[in-house]
Amino acid sequence: MNSPKDSIYASPVGEVSAFKFDEAVVRVFPDMIQRSVPGYQAIISAIGLLAGRFAREHSVCYDLGCSLGAATLSMRHQITVDNCRIIAVDNSPAMVTRFLQVLEKDQAKVPVEVLCQDIRELEIENASVVVLNFTLQFIPLADRLIFLQKIYQGLLPGGILILSEKLKFADDRQQELQTQMHHIFKKAQGYSDLEVSQKRSALENVLIPETFTEHQNRLQQVGFGSAEVWFQYFNFAAMIALK
Repeated sequence: MNSPKDSIYASPVGEVSAFKFDEAVVRVFPDMIQRSVPGYQAIISAIGLLAGRFAREHSVCYDLGCSLGAATLSMRHQITVDNCRIIAVDNSPAMVTRFLQVLEKDQAKVPVEVLCQDIRELEIENASVVVLNFTLQFIPLADRLIFLQKIYQGLLPGGILILSEKLKFADDRQQELQTQMHHIFKKAQGYSDLEVSQKRSALENVLIPETFTEHQNRLQQVGFGSAEVWFQYFNFAAMIALK
């Protein structure tokens, strides 16, 4: 999907406001996410392959925090079982409106329901696949355990949670290195030092990363029998949790 180039933080501003998924972000989001998240397209492609492996007949696949539906569409084109549907949810009206326009042009047959609501309030039921693709990091820390408990309870036995997150690191040297390499990555994608700095300020206290150990411990605490990293590129990782 083509989109305008992300230049939201290209000009200096007096005070950088908190990041939000508004009309301005939605307009450039495909360009922004590709240039900001190392390995993003590989993760999206693999989500489709995993959904093709785990989706079951008469079940639901959830894309929670779906943004413009990249993971939903990837799943939709790989699911082959009958009577399986996708529920895609995002709390940004601008994202949902744009995704619905994109969805109209997609020819795949798997039914998709798109909802605009807070994913913490959603009932998860009869799920074979749940995707949280760079979503949990935007949920308040205090809400994450209860939210993941709800997901676990709504998953069928043998179901899968696919969780992609920006990570932090317990070791200070690793934290400094991984952060620095992410900035180098973004500069290699054409972002200026000013853009990197201002976006970092905008995301502070909005995107709250955790270590893999913290994620793994919480996933096991809610009941998942296994939780492991299957992809990592600098400080961005994707995990699989199996029920």
